[in-house]
Amino acid sequence: MPNLAQIEHNPPSYERGMGLYVHIPFCQTKCAYCDFNTYERIEDQIPNYVGALMNEIKAWSDLLSRPPVRTIFLGGGTPSYLPIDNIEQILSTILSGYKVDESAEITLECNPGDVTLERAYGWIGANINRVSMGVQSFDDGLLALLGRRHTANEAKRAFRTLRKAGFRNQSLDLIYGLPHQSARQWSHTLNEAIALGPDHISLYSLQIEEGTPLAVDVKKGKYPIPDDDLAADMYEEAQRRLATNGFLQYEISNWSKPGMESQHNVIYWLNEPYLGVGAGAHSWLNRQRFSNLKSPPRYMTTVRKNYQKIRQDPIATMRTPFGPVEQVEATTAAIDIGETMMMGMRLNAGVSHKRFERRFGAPLNIIFSRELDRLVSLNLVEITDEGVRLSDTGRLLGNEVFAEFISEE
Repeated sequence: MPNLAQIEHNPPSYERGMGLYVHIPFCQTKCAYCDFNTYERIEDQIPNYVGALMNEIKAWSDLLSRPPVRTIFLGGGTPSYLPIDNIEQILSTILSGYKVDESAEITLECNPGDVTLERAYGWIGANINRVSMGVQSFDDGLLALLGRRHTANEAKRAFRTLRKAGFRNQSLDLIYGLPHQSARQWSHTLNEAIALGPDHISLYSLQIEEGTPLAVDVKKGKYPIPDDDLAADMYEEAQRRLATNGFLQYEISNWSKPGMESQHNVIYWLNEPYLGVGAGAHSWLNRQRFSNLKSPPRYMTTVRKNYQKIRQDPIATMRTPFGPVEQVEATTAAIDIGETMMMGMRLNAGVSHKRFERRFGAPLNIIFSRELDRLVSLNLVEITDEGVRLSDTGRLLGNEVFAEFISEE
């Protein structure tokens, strides 16, 4: 790893546009594999949570002087579980308090079981223009294993209902490498997903997260540990099948029809500014990464209606005990350069030479000349006129490649 002490540090400013993430922590049921900051059976807290969320949204608008927003993403949790009027209130608060691009991508994460034609019309009326639906599998037995509350037929019906309502930007999430999942079952799920004609597909390898019900069952021997080799075969099959059916892979886990990439997630992968609001939400602004209190009750108790800016520093103003921001980390050039490489290399286009030099003041292939020589010799990365990207082999060994660019600072 080269000495990065003298590298320039010019991360993009939120004043040129940022992503806005809204965390909705409520679920009707929590899936067996999920370790996200989500909760079931606390529906009675929804009204107070939405009120606190709107207060935080307004506070950041004031403190950042009504900043420009390029994308909005309602994630969770299950945002589609919220009543329509709550979604309208949240988005109305954002649209009135921020300079939201007229063409902004506004995404709602959705559970198939929440979709009705009436609700779909309501989401469109609230200015949602993209839906990301967590299907995970088109096999009812595997859906039950995962603790999902929908069936394969309900997922297909939900997708078609959203199309009927007028959604023209729909994404499906699928999971592979499940316990007991066969190659044939995975092929069936791919067939069913492709046949629906989505605009975007995200594929994730199952991770057994400590403390989840699924991890407990695996530890007890109820389910086998997923087979990594079989999971790799499933990933490669998906690459072939999706390419044959007109999908372009633009990131390690994401495929889309031309021009239908997730603009919000691209902001993350380019390591550009984003603001997260809600319990446990993470942000990257003003050369600082920070996160909110995870507990919804603590979050609701802490968020205030009005804030007076401290030392012209909006993040300091929002720190506990006066605001919801709990953890703040200043990002040095060394940290930022590693994160820029790690996230940017996930994209099929890789890390752009021009973007990198503009951000750090020196050419990428000079700063990491030794690391790149080694990775090229192992056929893990490719260097083009535009940038540095993972090879086909490198996509299967991404974490090993990313480690080469992380500073020990």
